[in-house]
Amino acid sequence: MQPLEGVLVLDFSTLLPGPLATLILAEAGAEVVKIERPPRGEEMRQGKPGGGAESVNYALLNRGKKSVVLDLKNPAELARLKPLLGRADVLVEQFRPGVMHRLGLDYEQLAQFNPRLIYCSITGYGQDGPKRDVAGHDLNYIGDAGLLALSMGSLAHPVLPPALVADIGGGTYPAVINIMLALVERARTGRGRHLDIAMSENVLPWTWWALGKLAATGLEPANGGELLTGGSPRFHLYPTRDDKLVAAAPLEQKFWEEFCDIIGLDARLRDDRRDPQGTARRCAEIIAQESAQTWRARFAGRDCCCSIVATITEVVHDPHFKARGIFGHALANEKGERIPALPMPVVPAFRGAPTAPKAAPQLGVHTEEYLG
Repeated sequence: MQPLEGVLVLDFSTLLPGPLATLILAEAGAEVVKIERPPRGEEMRQGKPGGGAESVNYALLNRGKKSVVLDLKNPAELARLKPLLGRADVLVEQFRPGVMHRLGLDYEQLAQFNPRLIYCSITGYGQDGPKRDVAGHDLNYIGDAGLLALSMGSLAHPVLPPALVADIGGGTYPAVINIMLALVERARTGRGRHLDIAMSENVLPWTWWALGKLAATGLEPANGGELLTGGSPRFHLYPTRDDKLVAAAPLEQKFWEEFCDIIGLDARLRDDRRDPQGTARRCAEIIAQESAQTWRARFAGRDCCCSIVATITEVVHDPHFKARGIFGHALANEKGERIPALPMPVVPAFRGAPTAPKAAPQLGVHTEEYLG
């Protein structure tokens, strides 16, 4: 039995933070019902690239869920939802503050007839405060949290981060953590609560070392110039002769000494406190002389915390991930075509063994089952 079997989750969210949070709950056994608007449902259904009737991005994030179509602005249709709201354990919504209140679906109203409800609101800036109504996306949130300023390239060539840190790290994961904490609390008290998940402020733990430096020294961390952002040769990306990258992270002295031995770094440069940028330049010159395969072979079996940066294609064929079954679960579309399901931060014992492939729900296919 999975840990969340018997938990009913109503998902009013769209795009990434909420849907990924409820996917994690679904993969741990929860019954997740998406509430989608007519006539086309969530906008991500029509995105690209396609993966059948729905976009592959929608399908990956909504594998194994149910779909109910409902016009929340229609009082008659909204009334049909009340029995489902009365027995729900968790509700996840991602509207701007005040929207659910205008619909008559805010926590205060729902808790009157379902006091056990755990109600999770995911927004950019939270339910109160000066920015509560400000529109934004991931780039705005990590910018407002100071994370982007730590490593954003130069003003001439600004660099966008490859990950949606605020959406997932500031929205999805805090939502799941706090929902699980609320379930534990409810088991003790019998009551639910409203969870206010603000993506911008939940990015702040990612800046832990920068906040520490500011507090301890009063100095602003330099863009791309600190230990973990490019200011040290011990935490650096070095191009190879064939345009691959060595990810070198020999931070501790024993790993650094091993790395220096492998690449044959000049003795005078091994004390990188003297001229860290000079040491980094020489490391780059040495590594650029050989191919990625050569460096992979030289690093193999050596404790130096160095690897070759992998492409996504290489990742899905990685023997280590294959041995651990990371891509063992499958996603199917309406034609029976299969692709690997999205890997989950849920241990196999809780996620369950891979069985038959699961699909994302066709729009509204479960409406009568849940509202009829």
